[in-house]
Amino acid sequence: MTVNWEEVYRRDYGDLVRFLHRMVWDVDRARDLAQETFARALAHTPDNPRAWLFRVAGNLAKDEARMVIRRREHLVLLKGDADANPKSAPAPDEELDRRERSDLLREALDSLSERDREVLLLWNAGLDYSEIAHTTGLAVGAIGTTLARARKRLVNAHEDLEKRHVARG
Repeated sequence: MTVNWEEVYRRDYGDLVRFLHRMVWDVDRARDLAQETFARALAHTPDNPRAWLFRVAGNLAKDEARMVIRRREHLVLLKGDADANPKSAPAPDEELDRRERSDLLREALDSLSERDREVLLLWNAGLDYSEIAHTTGLAVGAIGTTLARARKRLVNAHEDLEKRHVARG
């Protein structure tokens, strides 16, 4: 069986980038990882190309996260090199609000177990239960329960973070 990777690319690239963005929190890096995933795909003919792509992409993102952690241990990161154009920049209060919401969501997602986070992100990327099962190695029958529990944990984590944020603010 051959895989029409051009068709798969057109159908799944956007979902794959969204999935990766929520793992690496950098849209440009997410696009790079998606391209790397498709480059690797050309040498394979999996039974379920979509699930295979998301598994490979997830592994690349995890490798990326480990690499970033190692870099942070060895480098001093400098901030403040922003060269934003003030004419096109959003209002400071709008940008702050957007950044706070994004940071809360990121922190809530990061507080979940790796399995919960991966299942939620795969579902959000548009994979169906069988594709999520194939990607994660879970049983198809366990996906619904895992998703429901992961969503509840995400909501609870987000609410807890919001309460702490309001208490500090």
